[in-house]
Amino acid sequence: GSNPQLEDTAPRIVEHPTDVLVSKGEPATLSCKAEGRPAPVVEWYKDGERVETDREDPRSHRTLLPGGSLFFLRILHGRRGKPDEGVYVCVARNYLGEATSRNASLEVAGE
Repeated sequence: GSNPQLEDTAPRIVEHPTDVLVSKGEPATLSCKAEGRPAPVVEWYKDGERVETDREDPRSHRTLLPGGSLFFLRILHGRRGKPDEGVYVCVARNYLGEATSRNASLEVAGE
């Protein structure tokens, strides 16, 4: 079932994440949507480090949604730090290349 009209295309980000301000303990979503053929794999990076989601760690409070958005069940924030605060980007990849979204900062609202 191959269709000659459909050529493989490198990924492109069609919906970029935007800055969010969240209260601690609240859920949050960072949007990201990518197109490409074959459908690109989306990964998230926070301050340059890859973000682990429940795919790698079933106990994670972060879920990669089917469209590519990153969902936080609740924003973690304790006396010892703000592990979810930072600058996030999403990266979409397939064999033809990769596309990186704009930066989005996640901030935890003060007490």
